[in-house]
Amino acid sequence: MKARFKRNAVVVTMALLVCAAAALNWKYSGEEAAKQANAAQESETKILGEATLVSGGEGALETDETAVYTGDDYFASARLSRQQARDNAIALLQEAAEQEGADTTVANEASEGIQVLAGFTMQEAQIESLVTAKGYVDCVAFLGEESASVVVATESGELTGEDVAKITDITMTETGLPAAAIKIMTAN
Repeated sequence: MKARFKRNAVVVTMALLVCAAAALNWKYSGEEAAKQANAAQESETKILGEATLVSGGEGALETDETAVYTGDDYFASARLSRQQARDNAIALLQEAAEQEGADTTVANEASEGIQVLAGFTMQEAQIESLVTAKGYVDCVAFLGEESASVVVATESGELTGEDVAKITDITMTETGLPAAAIKIMTAN
């Protein structure tokens, strides 16, 4: 009887400790998120130029041409915004494909749309990797069906004609787009 009581007391104590740890973790995470949100609001707002983001065809989301980002890291913000837009578009396409009354044509088109967006994601990552491998500080690429925009950070803050040619060549090779459909710009 005494052993059973001790065992139950240990189990209850452990359960309380686990619950307390979870509550502290939840509280700490909430405070950190609030601090980060406040810091983002306090930092200056930067308008970082014109960038045409993803257009995955019919049913996909398109973003505004002029984006406003807060914080110091434009590239992280741009990648996050791009990924959120892409995730929303994929969720809409998956929802359309999984509707009960959806015929096979709609499901096939949604599946193709998802594949196109996945292809854009892979191409963007490849372009970004290749551009940074050429010695540029950072890069973010935005692809659409008929266009591409590449934003690049350089040590000098400027792009030369040679820089534009290198980045255009990389983008043309990875996407198959003509040079006229590719925009290259610096992040200020």
